[in-house]
Amino acid sequence: MNTVANVPQAPQLIDILRRSTAFLTKNGVESARLDAEVLLADVLELDRIQLYVQYDRPLGGDELERYREALKRRARRTPVAYVTGRKEFMSLDFAVDERVLIPRPDTEVLVEAVCSRLAALGIAEPMVVDIGTGSGAIACAISSEVLGARVLGTDVSGDALRVAASNVARLGLEGRVFLAPGDLFEAVDGTEWELADVLVSNPPYVPSREIDLLAPEISRHEPRLALDGGVDGLDFYRRIAEGAPRRLAGHGFVALEVGDGQAEPVAQILCQAGLADLCTVVDYSGATRAVIGAMPWNGGEVDEP
Repeated sequence: MNTVANVPQAPQLIDILRRSTAFLTKNGVESARLDAEVLLADVLELDRIQLYVQYDRPLGGDELERYREALKRRARRTPVAYVTGRKEFMSLDFAVDERVLIPRPDTEVLVEAVCSRLAALGIAEPMVVDIGTGSGAIACAISSEVLGARVLGTDVSGDALRVAASNVARLGLEGRVFLAPGDLFEAVDGTEWELADVLVSNPPYVPSREIDLLAPEISRHEPRLALDGGVDGLDFYRRIAEGAPRRLAGHGFVALEVGDGQAEPVAQILCQAGLADLCTVVDYSGATRAVIGAMPWNGGEVDEP
């Protein structure tokens, strides 16, 4: 009797990926194959390409169980970044969980625009305030790109600030990125940032009534506090614009991420607040993703990114 033939074989990566993709597809996940690969690579601590290099590798019992748990969470529409606890932004690795909004690639163009404008202005050691810092992604990315910057990240959420603090520490940015609790400008007044070179923000901009219509990954899992922009989605733009002019240095500017169709009304809000030199920034898909406004006596001096 050939007993070897009766020994059950551990499942191989290629078979597991095929079954996992089908499982996620059945549960309504549009990016099923990609997500199955990312989650498996995370469990095995491999790059995704290595899944195919090692396609015939068997999974051990503990690895298989951890992967099953990750798939179950994704099937419940938990975002991949929350399942893995990590998200890359501007080539930096950030810790994320359901206390903070997940950094998006679209927001990278906001950071790039800020850094380009600072370079054009010749400001090597800018004072930067990131309003509503969340995970700290914008604050840390600007600090990493502009080495002389002193960046203050503020947030009304203590939970978010704890996540941001962990990212500042893991990226070694203590002494360059600082964090403070407060609603909008509360944490700025009376500090060295009370006259800033840059006020940057990815504020809540989803109209309240539309939040529940978003994908389950967003509406069920991301913090509503970081999404809800009021009745028309513009509440925080109005509040930032109202306080920005008296908190900007003479060459200072404000840079704000905007949602689809919001660039024109946000530009009008900034203009009505007394800001000038208004310009927009498009993301990698060609959609308008940010609006920049400067102190009026700085108009026309900077080549836009």
